[in-house]
Amino acid sequence: MQFGEGGAGTFSDGKLYSQVKDPKQYSRKVLNEFVAAGAPEEILYVSKPHIGTFKLVAMVEKMRAQIIELGGEIRFSSRVDDLHIEDGQITGVTLADGEKLYSKHIAIAIGHSARDTFEMLHNKGVYIEAKPFSVGFRIEHEQSAIDKARFGPNAGNEILGAADYKLVHHCKNGRSVYSFCMCPGGTVVAATSEEHRVVTNGMSQYSRNERNANSAIVVGIDPSDYPGGPLAGIEFQRKLESLAYELGGSNYDAPAQTVGAFLRNETPEKLGTVEPSFKPGIKLTNLADALPDFCIEAIREAIPAFNRKIKGFAFDDALLTGVETRTSAPINIKRDNDSLESINTKGLYPAGEGAGYAGGIMSAAIDGIKIAEAMALSINSKTAL
Repeated sequence: MQFGEGGAGTFSDGKLYSQVKDPKQYSRKVLNEFVAAGAPEEILYVSKPHIGTFKLVAMVEKMRAQIIELGGEIRFSSRVDDLHIEDGQITGVTLADGEKLYSKHIAIAIGHSARDTFEMLHNKGVYIEAKPFSVGFRIEHEQSAIDKARFGPNAGNEILGAADYKLVHHCKNGRSVYSFCMCPGGTVVAATSEEHRVVTNGMSQYSRNERNANSAIVVGIDPSDYPGGPLAGIEFQRKLESLAYELGGSNYDAPAQTVGAFLRNETPEKLGTVEPSFKPGIKLTNLADALPDFCIEAIREAIPAFNRKIKGFAFDDALLTGVETRTSAPINIKRDNDSLESINTKGLYPAGEGAGYAGGIMSAAIDGIKIAEAMALSINSKTAL
């Protein structure tokens, strides 16, 4: 779910909007490229464009075909296992099968869950910092309940479609809790990338017509919560994901709890009216054991606060499923503000979510364009010399 053609964003709601500053209007180029690849033209003018998983898959296939037509080469199942660095300059890479590829300009856009590659980069001396990210649960409501709360008597009107929401609450303990990757008419999906661990994510199709709405409800954390060096956030994530695996029954079912039971600190005996969408299945348990106490305290404060904004959000039968740990990369591969190269490895261009410079499809695409331009400028300047 976290890797492969299209990256982790393939299995999502396919949201095509972001909050990044875009004075050069890169986002317009991205949207035009997406339409050329088969996205509906409405993404050029609706306020919150999205395309869903199935359309994204077909679009990325078309993009791949265009890259090949233009002379590019795509290699699947070709993990980079080593970097060649001479006097602080990148000169090439070694693949898992032993093949070596040589270049002094290499973009590294590895996504937010490439933990083995993070470790390899750190071991090679590429400068990395730990950075803030967020952890929490997925919450599910019946989509009709969210529609009614958001649209009132107009709920169900096909012009409006499935309602979404965006929520944030600043807690008494100094933490912030917010909704993330809200998927109207979607499903909660399994997104682990390592054995004996459980991770949740959310996705929607273009139609957004599944029974439930879901979103992550997450708590912001920072390196002071997981001291131990640049890669300590990875171990923090792994600990929570392993615990979720155990709480779910050690069979890749996810631990879950009704919202009412969570707020009362009880273990629910049965589900209510909200049917879980997570596959392969869920195990009812007490999620108070799934996250650090400060996270549980913050989420318990936030859900009633969200209920004041969206009536029914704290509905007893709504369902929480754990754990959501991959909101963004736990590291930042620092780069120079001007050249966009790694600050201590010339010719290496950290890009996108895995480098800590994006947080979604649009921001990652925009960052990719910036990196491509920076590499082209560097190559042209060296060619001129």
